[in-house]
Amino acid sequence: MIDATAAARSDIAESVLGELIDAFGLGEVRERRYLAGGLMNANWRLDTPVGRFALKRVTDVSLERLQRNLGVLAALSAEGVPVSAPVPTISGALAAQAGGGAWCLFPWVAGSHVRGVDLTLPQVGALGAELGRLHLSLGRACGRGLLPGVPETIIAEITSPERAVEKAERLSAAIRDKGTDSHFDKKVAVALERRRTLVFKHADQRPRSVRPEGGHGWTHGDVQYRNLLWEGGELAAILDWDRVAVRPYAEEVARTAQVQFGAGGVFDLARVSAFVDGYRSVVPLGSSALVDGARRLWWKRMTDFWQLEFHYDRGDLSFDELFTADEALLHWWTDRLDQVEDAFATRYGLTRD
Repeated sequence: MIDATAAARSDIAESVLGELIDAFGLGEVRERRYLAGGLMNANWRLDTPVGRFALKRVTDVSLERLQRNLGVLAALSAEGVPVSAPVPTISGALAAQAGGGAWCLFPWVAGSHVRGVDLTLPQVGALGAELGRLHLSLGRACGRGLLPGVPETIIAEITSPERAVEKAERLSAAIRDKGTDSHFDKKVAVALERRRTLVFKHADQRPRSVRPEGGHGWTHGDVQYRNLLWEGGELAAILDWDRVAVRPYAEEVARTAQVQFGAGGVFDLARVSAFVDGYRSVVPLGSSALVDGARRLWWKRMTDFWQLEFHYDRGDLSFDELFTADEALLHWWTDRLDQVEDAFATRYGLTRD
């Protein structure tokens, strides 16, 4: 199977580039370089007579939603949150449509993407505190009318064991129908069989209530290392704002910890605890809510197969390695469920409060 999606993602037609140059008033693009580190969206560095910029093509949200999300960044920046406000088009819009897609432009920010497990413990704590400040700042942006109001209650979907097994069986059939008998196909076939067994074995440990514990409000949605820039040991910028939405705060804390500190098939539990402590130094989210968030995320990972849906349903192989890594982490996590949740509840190795 050829990953045509990944190849197409890295290209900009000259006619589309010309539309973008006109829309943002760039004059010309002297040099453009595709930034291969992204996953969902595509990014380029543009060198122009008026400066250096990051250009992003957003593929999975509407232009209206994108412009709404980008509209909060100037307010966040004014409060000291490390974000880069978008460059408006000549007409004043925060995003442009060209070539059937939505595009946004940002001033170039120097820095590098550092994996969570490569951050020092003080940096990990600082990242947790920054996430807390981000949540508070998004709440104030909502209060000023920059985002819609937050509902009084929210409901969390809990996938049933039966539905999860149905999804796994459908994907097993897709391997037989669309697979090429590759090493990945064989590995996934075994993984899906193991997952079906795992789902039923641990079904009694899934969350029961559709109402998550703790507070909820506007959140970023994807605070992972590819969306963070570090410079001189400090967090220089939080990137990628297309997934801003109302969620339980504990959900974003748990997901951020997982994508930052779940590496090599294991959790770095010391860093998980340092991150949570940093967050709670700003937002007093209770241990019970954090454990609830971690348990919900574990069950979501147990019952979700999105990387394989991209592979077999869309022919997009971009997330194959991510499936392999997440599958290893899921099994490690399942074997140590209480230990992981203790790390979310308090300092690793101590008692929950």
